[in-house]
Amino acid sequence: FDVMNAVSNKTLSEVEVKWNDKHAFCLVLASAGYPLAYEKGKVITGLSNLDSDVIIFHAGTKQVGNDIVTNGGRVLNICSLADSFDSARELVYKAANKVDFEGKYYRKDIGLA
Repeated sequence: FDVMNAVSNKTLSEVEVKWNDKHAFCLVLASAGYPLAYEKGKVITGLSNLDSDVIIFHAGTKQVGNDIVTNGGRVLNICSLADSFDSARELVYKAANKVDFEGKYYRKDIGLA
């Protein structure tokens, strides 16, 4: 926040920017049919079974009772940080296999040369 705030206020030279040597990777889980027609309301399972080395950013989701359900085309973003790019990628795809909902779609080629 401090960096972005300083950029908008043209005071970036006053902020100490710290870089992280870790590699980041993020994958979008989408609904079948995205970006055109797709169904909503599909129950998402497996979110509680994920390792702590990934983080989920909800995009097209909503809570209905005790369930998290799909509510958009881009449903979830699964992200990780790791010491190598390959490790970060592996963590995310492992998590993507644990999360499920009817019509789940994601690209298998992200991060490949």
